[in-house]
Amino acid sequence: MDRSVIRLSHCQKQIFCFSVPDECPNCGEELKGRRLTEAPVSLPSPLSNGHKSCCCLLLAPSSTNDTRDFDGTSELHTGISDTKGVVYNYTRSGVRRDESGWESCVSIPLVRPDMFHLLAQWDQYLERFSDGPMWDPAWHRFDDDTHNCFSFCLQFINGVLAAEGRSSMSRDAFTHTFILPRMRRVSKYTTLYQHIKKEKYYMVDRQEEEQEDTE
Repeated sequence: MDRSVIRLSHCQKQIFCFSVPDECPNCGEELKGRRLTEAPVSLPSPLSNGHKSCCCLLLAPSSTNDTRDFDGTSELHTGISDTKGVVYNYTRSGVRRDESGWESCVSIPLVRPDMFHLLAQWDQYLERFSDGPMWDPAWHRFDDDTHNCFSFCLQFINGVLAAEGRSSMSRDAFTHTFILPRMRRVSKYTTLYQHIKKEKYYMVDRQEEEQEDTE
């Protein structure tokens, strides 16, 4: 998804497209300046460069997805970025430290910018955790259900929470609170993008779109 989606309003319609059309696809009126209800707005992509997102949980399509696209059906691979954008992720061969390959993923910030003490220790925590025997293939075998990339990330997050004197999070609680809302946004944006790519625009009643935005 290398193009920006823009939204514009005309004749009580919300029109989504890659560029402002010469004519309104609904009424056929020429679109120039004041004829638009409001200025076109660029919609931010839900995907970002994980190597520029420090101290984040990152989600990307797994390597089994040949196109590496968020198609809604492929399995996801997860990792944790350090303060320099190196992505630590657990695989069947152990923990990888990737400096590339996570340029288009979902980023979930784990540390507030004002948490200086945690930022200062983040890389040390992550390196020490990754070197633990739990993630050494010689000691523990990767398991798709019980000992996988998400287990690695969640155990690290809970370890940091414990060090900060905070309660740990269960797999279900973390998934429902942090992951599912973002994945719903990715799914919605991807569907919209693919529709525009095929049909040149997507149009909906303005009131209907405003109602969806408040849900």
